[in-house]
Order: sequence, then structure tokens, then C-alpha cells
Amino acid sequence: MAFYDQLVTYISQNGFYIWEEFYRHFLMAAYGVLFAAIVAIPVGILIAKYGRISGWVLSFGSIIQTIPVLGFMAITMVVMGLGTTTVITTVFFYSLLPIIQNTYVGIRGVDKSVIEAAYASGMTKFQLLGKVEFPLAISVIMAGIRTALVIGIGIVAVGTFVGAGGLGAIIVRGTNATDGTAIILAGAIPTAVMAILADIVLGSIERRLNPANRSSA
Repeated sequence: MAFYDQLVTYISQNGFYIWEEFYRHFLMAAYGVLFAAIVAIPVGILIAKYGRISGWVLSFGSIIQTIPVLGFMAITMVVMGLGTTTVITTVFFYSLLPIIQNTYVGIRGVDKSVIEAAYASGMTKFQLLGKVEFPLAISVIMAGIRTALVIGIGIVAVGTFVGAGGLGAIIVRGTNATDGTAIILAGAIPTAVMAILADIVLGSIERRLNPANRSSA
């Protein structure tokens, strides 16, 4: 009961600060994924069209995933300094692989008979991509963005070590306190809630964009 009281007291006294860090945390993750999507979706389409380079691109993305997040941030910090830019850049690089991979799979997964029918109707390559392939692949691409955002939220929690703030700052503050379990949870619980909500919301959008669901609606 004492622990619960500590948690409630901390949240009641620092509610605005927690919300501010929650908002800051989400924006860093969202910006990183947004910038990654702007780059990764065209790259995914490109390697789907020219399969010979797909192995190189996907291997590059996989190599990034093997680097420890804190180590990658430390390297990035040397170039970009402390703060949010380093964290957003880290989220950007770690978001590339899931978005590129899902874009590649989505475009490659379009039924060949549909593509042949589109060509037969006189569509150009760009019309085919914009009106047939991309709409049919969008739900798969959204699944990659969904995965990237959930991963990004976790990455941003580490960003406090490079001066970016976010909910990770509250968690670290709790680890430095003598009896900081309540403070740790005040940062960890909103982080988990954010990841769960992001997964649910983007999952709902993904299902709505699924061609099978759109055709049956």
C-alpha cells in the first residue's frame, strides 16, 4: 500500500512533467519513423523492381539492427552532439529495415495476373505502381511502419543518456533514487502504454487498408 501511495503521490505532484516527457518521447519516435518512411518506402519499391540489389540493401539494414542502440547513439552523438537530433537519427536508421522489408514484400506480393491485366489495359509503369501495386501493398507497408514505431518508442527511452529527455529520464531518475521503484514505474508504465496504443492504432489502420477488408466493406 505504501508503494502504491508513493506512485500516486509522485504522479499527482509531477503530472504535467510526466505528460510533457510523454509528448516529447512520442514526437521523437514519430519523427524518426516518419523520416525513415520517406526514405525507406521508395527504396523498398526500387529493390522490389530491381531484385538484384535487394540482398545488399536488406543486408545493410540487418547490419544496423545488430549494433547496440546505445553504441549507435554514442557514434551519432560524436557527429550531431547531445539532444533530440541524435535520438531521432538513431530511430531513423533502426526504422529503415522493417519499412524497406515490408515494402519490398508488399510490392513483390502483388498477384502477377493483376499486373498483367493492368498492363493489358494500357497502364504505364507509374500508373501501375500508383493505382495497382501500391494500394494492394499498403497494408503490408503499414505493418512495417507499425513495427518501426513500436521499436522506436523503446529506442527513445535510451535517449536520455544523450540528453534527449523523454520518459527514459524519469526511469533513470528512479534508478538513481534510494527508493525509486515508484518513480521508475511512473516512467515505464507510460512508455509501455504508448507502445501498446501505437500498436493498436496502427494495427487498426493496417486492417482498414487491407484490400480484402476494403473489398468486403
